[in-house]
Amino acid sequence: MTGWQLGGFLLCVVVASCTQAITGFAIALVLLGLTGLFQLAPLPDAANVATVLSLASAAIALRSARRLVDWRALRATVSGTVVGVPLGVALLAWLHANVVMALRLLLGLVVIACAIVVLVRSKPLAQRSPPASFGAIGVLSGLLGGLFSASGPPLVYQFYRQPMDVDTVRDTLVAVLACGSALRLAMVVGSGHFSLHSLELSALSVPLAMGITWWMRKRPPPWSREVVLKIVCALLVVTGVGLIGPALSALRG
Repeated sequence: MTGWQLGGFLLCVVVASCTQAITGFAIALVLLGLTGLFQLAPLPDAANVATVLSLASAAIALRSARRLVDWRALRATVSGTVVGVPLGVALLAWLHANVVMALRLLLGLVVIACAIVVLVRSKPLAQRSPPASFGAIGVLSGLLGGLFSASGPPLVYQFYRQPMDVDTVRDTLVAVLACGSALRLAMVVGSGHFSLHSLELSALSVPLAMGITWWMRKRPPPWSREVVLKIVCALLVVTGVGLIGPALSALRG
């Protein structure tokens, strides 16, 4: 990894950490999308770093935000996540590389479609979705998290449509993603797929991400729900492009 690549990677960490503090979900999606788009680091290493950063940022973000977490939604979603993550990790180990790239291409298209749906349906639902709906989204989110460390899109679609305050949505997303990240990290380390390069990048990135999260919590931007939703949609589009580009290159090669 060259000095320019390392600098670009750390800049992506800064962008991802800032947007995570605002939206509650961006670290893994933005880091994977941007590093994939600019080919700054191998995607498995970027996914491992994103998992560590998600946990580190959650530790800072949730210290003073526990009262904002919707615990009922959290429990229902995590009950599905603990099923989906092991399935995704097992599926990744079983699938052939070309099949994984085809799935990555499909995921990129789904992410962009999700952005369009969220933007079009920017008004919250009239009634809260039932717990079974959160559980099903948790399974799908965990599956994508185990496969690609990209568990955010289903959660974004589910939570940003609920009749909840935007701060509650943000902090509940942080908590859900932290639970999924902890499970994925345990499985990756236990299976020996957490490389030395991942460890080095994590050691450089964690202090940066934690500092930015702390700063943004102290001085949050006073943005409306509509502005946050537009940021969410832009991030999803960037992520979709970052997933589609490398997948197309690999499939053509």
